[in-house]
Amino acid sequence: MLEVQAVSRSFGDRKVLDDVTFQVRPGRMTGFVGGNGAGKTTTMRVILGVLTPTSGAVALNGAPITAADRTRIGYMPEERGLYPKMKVLEQIVYLGRLHGMSTAQAKESATTLLERLGLGERLDDTVESLSLGNQQRAQIAAALVHEPEVLVLDEPFSGLDPIAVETVSSVVKDYAAGGAPVLFSSHQLDIVERLCDDLIVIADGRIRASGSREGLREQHSEPRFELLLDGDAGWLRAEPGVTVVQFDGGYALFDVDELTTAQRVLQRAIAAGPVLRFAPITPSLSQIFKEVIQ
Repeated sequence: MLEVQAVSRSFGDRKVLDDVTFQVRPGRMTGFVGGNGAGKTTTMRVILGVLTPTSGAVALNGAPITAADRTRIGYMPEERGLYPKMKVLEQIVYLGRLHGMSTAQAKESATTLLERLGLGERLDDTVESLSLGNQQRAQIAAALVHEPEVLVLDEPFSGLDPIAVETVSSVVKDYAAGGAPVLFSSHQLDIVERLCDDLIVIADGRIRASGSREGLREQHSEPRFELLLDGDAGWLRAEPGVTVVQFDGGYALFDVDELTTAQRVLQRAIAAGPVLRFAPITPSLSQIFKEVIQ
């Protein structure tokens, strides 16, 4: 497990991280979201040891993280860092060698990864000849070539088309399924919502919300329900404990004072005729994000 423990970081008089604390658990995809300048990249650089915290610490598996531990992290920076004139396979093999792999190990790992990422036909092309999306795929391969035990990925889906997003997602999810803690940031909240098991929201250098995706949805949910009848739902307006938010003939969106009220509404709806839909409404990640950063 990767832990960020009460980390603060200042640049001169400007505090950019303020008592940041969270966990990235093994085998789980943890989405890290926040606006520009919120502190995501600074936090990741502290985890990697690129920046030293003003206070606080980073731990891995219950012990203070060391330089040796950090070699077992697969890190993808937001800025592309590959050598543009090197061939793709040559570049990824070189990075594997820097992590202590033999040439044969690095070549096997790099080739397998690049083929999975859809670059199997571009192995001998230079990095600069690739499209921006394909350069992003190569950057993912660079982070994974040494078979890391932890992944820290800064905007891994930036610039990718939907098919490429699915390809990269599949590769990253396999690492999580194998037990690796995976921390990834993204401005694409729909992708984060679909992929993450856990979620961390940061704003102005402070953690505003953290927890499992479903736990946060439940925590930030109003007791709101959706009802669709094969008939008129006008009777719902007179039900005690019910506030109708939206109404259109047989459709109603409504809040309740307690869950037993929702059950009573459902029973009456069934008695009145066919119920086409009855379901609780849970907030989207975008709605939760807007709520907690205000």
